[in-house]
Amino acid sequence: MSATDSEALATSERKVEHLRICLYEDVQAKGISAGLESYRFIHQALPEIDLAEVDLSLELFGRKVNAPILISSMTGGADWAARINRNLALAAEKWGVAMGVGSQRAAIEDAALRYSYAIRELAPNIPLLANIGAVQLNYGYGLQQCLTAVRMLEADALYLHLNALQEAVQPAGNINFKGLLAKIGEMCEALAKHNIPVIIKEVGNGLSREVCRKLYGVGVSGFDVAGSGGTSWSEVEKFRNKRQLDRNAAGNFADWGIPTSQSVIWAREAAPEATVIGSGGIRNGVDVAKIIALGGDVAGLAMPFLKAAEESSDAVEAVIEQLVRELRVAMFCIGAKDLKELRETPHFVRI
Repeated sequence: MSATDSEALATSERKVEHLRICLYEDVQAKGISAGLESYRFIHQALPEIDLAEVDLSLELFGRKVNAPILISSMTGGADWAARINRNLALAAEKWGVAMGVGSQRAAIEDAALRYSYAIRELAPNIPLLANIGAVQLNYGYGLQQCLTAVRMLEADALYLHLNALQEAVQPAGNINFKGLLAKIGEMCEALAKHNIPVIIKEVGNGLSREVCRKLYGVGVSGFDVAGSGGTSWSEVEKFRNKRQLDRNAAGNFADWGIPTSQSVIWAREAAPEATVIGSGGIRNGVDVAKIIALGGDVAGLAMPFLKAAEESSDAVEAVIEQLVRELRVAMFCIGAKDLKELRETPHFVRI
């Protein structure tokens, strides 16, 4: 087995391990929340709109979606992951919501794994987001690998995810983040020639105003803040580490990060015209409404969908249906007939 083959196998095995841990261990952030409980809508007993006419639709990456919901990046690169992605894609297409996939590094390194990400046939009409780690730009990745990720999925945009904490606490992490801003800027410029927008995504620790401002300045089109309060990838890596010292170190970062609510506010302040996706600890349709009211365009969820997708596409549909129902009722009860009115509502306060 060549060194490249060994690396691909290790990457694939790591993806399976991540999936198992997320599904069967408690990896939620500890001692920190998404911060959404600090905000409330002011109920309007006389909303003066018809619930049946509340419009949740918007345009995202050049495609119409039926609700501001994104099935967030989770998995790929293994048989188990292929089944999960299939269930997610079928449900996303049926309900007309966007979907991202997990890191495609395994399939870039081993073409035999690309089937696990091949979901465009199942979801021909929705926005799909490809995904690779931004730090890989410091480890030999360039335009070719980014285009491979996009073409593998026939994606509408490319996530470059930033996972500094996860890399720092995981076994054999890629920890050289030096000079990455300039390389991200170069990649944004190169991909723009192929009409591919770059979206920067955190993985559970949030994006600061300063980081968003720098990235927006080099050509990034949008941000998925992936703030704290949901899945903690330092907790995931805690379960993967063998040495007790490493397990302890990873576990002590379970409350590290920027709450999702604050990160959405900062991203919007730093990048007024960018696409802002609020994810990290979103668990219901009222949370989705709060993300929009805070300045986000879309709310992303991972863990609720992952657990459902392990079961079936019907189970994923049930999660989407509940989110849509709750979002619609929340908008009705503040008199917001569409997402623009929700974003601009005066009936939203910090408590």
